[in-house]
Amino acid sequence: MKALVLCGGMSQICLIKHLKNKGIYTILADMNSNAPAVKYADTFYPISTLDVEGIRKIAISEKVDYIMSVCADQMLFVTAQLSEELGLPCYIDYETAKNVSGKEYMKRIFVEHNIPTARYIVKESLSMDDVAGLQWPLIVKPVDCYSSKGVKKVNNEKELMAAFAEAISYSRTNTAVIEQYVDGEELSVDYYIENGEAKLLCARVLDKIPEGNGFIICRGKYPAPLTEEMYTEVVGIGQKIANAFCLTNTPMLVQMKVNGDNIKVIEFCSRTGGGIKYRLIPRVTGFDVVKAVLDLTLGDKPHYGGFHLNKYIIDEFLYCKPGTLDHLEGFKELLDEGVIVHYDQFKANGSAFKAIESSGSRVAYFSVEADTLVELKQKQRIAGERVKAISTTGEDLIRHDIIQFIPY
Repeated sequence: MKALVLCGGMSQICLIKHLKNKGIYTILADMNSNAPAVKYADTFYPISTLDVEGIRKIAISEKVDYIMSVCADQMLFVTAQLSEELGLPCYIDYETAKNVSGKEYMKRIFVEHNIPTARYIVKESLSMDDVAGLQWPLIVKPVDCYSSKGVKKVNNEKELMAAFAEAISYSRTNTAVIEQYVDGEELSVDYYIENGEAKLLCARVLDKIPEGNGFIICRGKYPAPLTEEMYTEVVGIGQKIANAFCLTNTPMLVQMKVNGDNIKVIEFCSRTGGGIKYRLIPRVTGFDVVKAVLDLTLGDKPHYGGFHLNKYIIDEFLYCKPGTLDHLEGFKELLDEGVIVHYDQFKANGSAFKAIESSGSRVAYFSVEADTLVELKQKQRIAGERVKAISTTGEDLIRHDIIQFIPY
C-alpha cells in the first residue's frame, strides 16, 4: 500500500513514522527539498502542495491508496478534494473541508449558529464606506491562507488599504476578511470530535511577538488558566462548532480570544493543531492526534479517554536577527541537564534570515516542563539565556529579547 503525504514539516515526520509502522510505503510532496520530512519518506517529489493538478498526477502515476496530511488548513482542502475525486478514503469529505478551510463561509456559519465571533465583512475590493459599521482597530486577513501570512491589525484608512492590498495578494481568490479587533488573551484549543461529541484535548495560551502587528506566535503556555465555568463554556463552544459544521469524527483546532468572561471565536479548522502539537497533545492527554487521523483514514474509530497531565509546560519558539545560520548551540546540553525536555531545529544550517514575517521564520524551539510555576519560570530563563544560533560570522542570531517570561 502507498500513501502520498502533503508537506514535509515536523508533524508530517510523525505521520510518516505511523504509516511505516503499518507497513505503508510513503511518498512525500513538498516544494522545499530541504524540508525536515524528506529524509523519512521512501520517495520525494519537489512540488508545491497547492498545485492540485500536479499532486493529482503524482497520485495517479504512483497508484496511491491514500492522500494524507496533518496540521495545515489548505492541505486538508487538497487532501479531501483529491481523495474524493480519485475514490480514496479520507476522514473528512470535500464539501466539509472546503467549508472549514475558507474564512468567509466559516464566519457566516458562526453568525447563523450563535457562535460568538467578531463583526466582519468579506471583500474583493474595498472602500471606506464598507467598514463604516465596524469599530477600529480592525484585523485584515486573507480568506484562504495560514501561518499568519497577510494578517494585519490596522488603525486608520491608510493602514487598512495597504493591509487589504497585501491580504488579497496572498489569497488565491483575491478576497479578504475585515473584522473588528478583539482584545484579550488568545487561546489555542484542540478538540477531538468523537461520534459528534466535542472532547477538549488541550487548551493553551499563545503569546505573540510584541513588535509589528502582534500575530506571530513566540510562546505557548499549557494549561490555559480556565475557571471551571470557563472550561465548561469552551467545551460548549466546541460542541456548537461541531454541530454547526456537522463534524462527526475528526480533530478540531479553535482559536479564541478571552477577555474576562467574554469569549470570541477567531477561527477554526477540522484538523490537528500545527507547530509542535503533534508532540504536545500526546504528552498531555495520552491521545495521539496524528495517529488518530491515520486511523480514521484507515476506517478505525479512535477513542479519547479524558486524561489530562497535571504539569506546566512552555514551548518557546525562537526567531533570529538577520544573518546566515551556521549551527545551534546549548540545546543538547540543556536537554541532558534536564532544563528542557525537548527541542527541534526548524531551519537547516546555511539558512538565511531576514525580517520576521510569519511563524515560518522560526529557527528552533525548546520545551520546558515543571510541577510549579516557580520551577517553570526558572527553567525557561536558564534555557532562554543559554540557547544560541551561531551565524557564519560567529554572531548569536537569536532574538533573546523576545524570550520573556510572562506570568499566568
